[in-house]
Amino acid sequence: MPVSAGIHHITAFVNDLQSTVDFYAGVLGLRLVKQSVNFDAPDVHHLYFGNESGSPGTIISFFPQEDARQGMLGGGQVGITVYAVPKGSLLFWRKRLTYFQIEVMETTRFDEKYITFTDNSGLIIELVEREQGPNSWWSFSSVPVEFAIKGFAGALLFSANSKSTERVLVDLLGLSRVAEEEGLVRFRSGGELGNVIDLNVENIPVGEGGAGTVHHMAWRASDQGELEEWSSRIERSNMQSGRIVDRQYFKAVYFREPGGILFQIATDLPGFECDQRIEDLGGRLDLPEFLESQRATIEKRLKPFVVRALD
Repeated sequence: MPVSAGIHHITAFVNDLQSTVDFYAGVLGLRLVKQSVNFDAPDVHHLYFGNESGSPGTIISFFPQEDARQGMLGGGQVGITVYAVPKGSLLFWRKRLTYFQIEVMETTRFDEKYITFTDNSGLIIELVEREQGPNSWWSFSSVPVEFAIKGFAGALLFSANSKSTERVLVDLLGLSRVAEEEGLVRFRSGGELGNVIDLNVENIPVGEGGAGTVHHMAWRASDQGELEEWSSRIERSNMQSGRIVDRQYFKAVYFREPGGILFQIATDLPGFECDQRIEDLGGRLDLPEFLESQRATIEKRLKPFVVRALD
């Protein structure tokens, strides 16, 4: 039986292209590893940010639309996206966020200290210090490598049917239930990044998708063979699973678990270096072969942006 190593990537809706790039590259110091488009709506950017190579477990991606309605956080969503930073770096991040006039709150969960803030679209982000997982060597916008975001620590899920979501996490995805406190249950996978998931105990009223909310969270599969196993298991679990789709940098299958959260299983390979050298990642618009003939039209419709340091 396959067991997921943890989060592969998280994809969210945002409403301003340049502000999003400034926030994730300029403030958080992540690397733009791929410029592409929404394959189903190619007049919309699809931007991927991560560590130096966009490794699984570090990738957050966005569909920026200026006319997007504002979402409402609630059940059936990833409530908080949590990043891991090296031990001893929270003070640096607290000072940096304050410098950029980003309001920061502090909280404690399961004996770990978190700092909480929102991006320009209202997406809730947390940072927590973790020893586990490799450090990033990417440095940008005065974020030194010793404080650079490693990748995902995990996520806090908001479920409209918590017991059913728990069964999916444990019985389908293979996570272990490791702790419970103050209305939350904690689960852990075997990976080094994106491996800690918290879930509400009491059901949460359903939210509405839109800017500032997560579209889906993807779990890792090592290869297509494992992905096909996942697809069969999802169908046997009476959750509708679509066909396997090719997203250029990974293959994936989607399913919506009973608590309303849209999940995806995504393969680790081929990764973002399949069509670009690592030193060139993010420097151009990359399109799948079936859209290449429309490049001139697509480029004309897409709004330009720049990746810039905000020192």
